[in-house]
Amino acid sequence: MARRPLPRILTAGGAQLARSRELARTAADNATDVLHPLIVIARGLRRLAAAGRRRWAQTPKDRRGPLLFLVGSVILVVAMVPYGPLLAALTVTAAAAWQGRDRTPPPSEDPAEPRTQRLVALYEALVPYFSAAGDPDPLYAHGGAWQKAFPDHRFDDSGRLCHLLIRYPAHFTDGEPEARARIEHLLSAKAGRGREYLFTWNEEDNELAVTALAPLPAGIPAQRFVTAPGETVLGFTDPGEVPRTLPLSFREEQRDMPPVVWRTGPRSTEPHLLALGQPGSGTSTLLRSIALQVLRHGDVLVVDGGGTGEYACLTGRDGVLAVECTLGGVLASLEWAATETERRLIAVNRARQAGHPPPDDTRRPLWLLLDRPTAFTHLAASDGRKDPQTLLQMPLRHGRAANVTVVVAEQFDSADALCDAVRQHTRARAVLGPATPEQVKAVLGAPPHTTPLAAVPPGRGYARLGTGPVHRLQVPATPDPYDDTVSEVLRRAVLDLLPPRTTPPDGERVPEDGTPVSEATAEAVDASMASKAAVPDRS
Repeated sequence: MARRPLPRILTAGGAQLARSRELARTAADNATDVLHPLIVIARGLRRLAAAGRRRWAQTPKDRRGPLLFLVGSVILVVAMVPYGPLLAALTVTAAAAWQGRDRTPPPSEDPAEPRTQRLVALYEALVPYFSAAGDPDPLYAHGGAWQKAFPDHRFDDSGRLCHLLIRYPAHFTDGEPEARARIEHLLSAKAGRGREYLFTWNEEDNELAVTALAPLPAGIPAQRFVTAPGETVLGFTDPGEVPRTLPLSFREEQRDMPPVVWRTGPRSTEPHLLALGQPGSGTSTLLRSIALQVLRHGDVLVVDGGGTGEYACLTGRDGVLAVECTLGGVLASLEWAATETERRLIAVNRARQAGHPPPDDTRRPLWLLLDRPTAFTHLAASDGRKDPQTLLQMPLRHGRAANVTVVVAEQFDSADALCDAVRQHTRARAVLGPATPEQVKAVLGAPPHTTPLAAVPPGRGYARLGTGPVHRLQVPATPDPYDDTVSEVLRRAVLDLLPPRTTPPDGERVPEDGTPVSEATAEAVDASMASKAAVPDRS
């Protein structure tokens, strides 16, 4: 049996029907836009009428008569007043428009919003650590209210968590470092990796504040810092961590930065410094920065164990006694340093016994800067010579009284070769470059107060002076000025801070600007050269 064809209106008229419906919908929308004020006023009149009916129904029967009389009197007065009916109509229209406005509340916060989802995920991750069996009113439970546990939270413009206040139950063992470490590791992973977080534990109120710290500004050039004699700027830290700031020139602008100031001298409790880090972490930069600062008031003896010429710019400068990079020169220089420390100590002791001030030749600070001294330990062992580190015992033990300061920079892979005297007498510590919390704690004696990062710029790390707090540290950019791969601005900044040369080829002690050299510097250079002449073999 053949199929009967469909009516034409169902086959060929589909497009025409769709077009007609679209035109009708457009006309209805336009009419709604045009008649919108009338629709609002009509809705308001309907609401006013409904409110009037409710008011009439709620009025007792014995008061309806006086109410009608009052309404009639008002209508009569309005009708007798000039332009009264017009003003009444305008008033009723305005009231109807106000009552007929759209009162749809704004959409509430969607629980599926990304920020809320992050807080919920963070809350659920903390449940296994902060929940306890048998708790009648648990603050943390699967599917619980995270608003009670997180009373304060803030996000940055990119939607990442920048501050969070966490309440935890009183039964949590917040006094145990292991328990704290687990919570901090979890929060740093859930809040977003690649940032440093500051954890502030308030044991009295059972609260933990998590703050994402902004990275310290890198690239601060070397410059003359406003410090007193005996103060050395190791680097810069977070605002609020130290009670002072220093004016700096940074990227063509002036700003105040909080410094980490290391105080040395006879009254210092941290007379010597030890800096550890990975290759390329900035330990040599730290030593150059210290050298440029202390050359303003003292003499410097540099031992370069790397052998890469990182300190060639200091050779022959005013106040630089020697820059040694060979085993023989290192042994001769450190032997002279030990003898000089002993001489100063005896001179100061005799002056005190006689009731006199210390001699002038003992007041000028003497700095021993050693970069990777363990490299000479291996060379001395293979050559059958004395370990150069044994010559540091006298400066390390009695350097504070003799105004002698020792700074040692070493890498983590050779830290085990450091002698006991270096470990015991270097109370000022610095860790630069990427390091685990265990490495930071082993060097500084205390865990870092923030989460260390896996990738940091050179010169970034932590510092601790004695038993003080652990500070984040950014060393000023002090590159080798003879390195062509470094920015010209940074190299010029280092060259401008270098003192003039004082040892010309003819042997005269006349600097480049023609000013005479101090007697203390000349005597120190003479003593250094005499001690080197006593050791002919410097291989």
